[in-house]
Amino acid sequence: MRNFQKFKYRPWFQTFRKWSGQLIVPFIIFQFLRTIFLPTVFDVLLLSLFIVIAISIYFEII
Repeated sequence: MRNFQKFKYRPWFQTFRKWSGQLIVPFIIFQFLRTIFLPTVFDVLLLSLFIVIAISIYFEII
């Protein structure tokens, strides 16, 4: 029987996840500071999106 790996990703996708995992934290910090000083609906939604992306990368949901 062959080895079946359900969650085997392509190499370019694994590289993209590593890079985005490293870059998402500075984006969240910058967006959080921007939201604190100049809160708009767009800023809050963008911050929420960044947090969801960071959680999905951390828990390997994607």
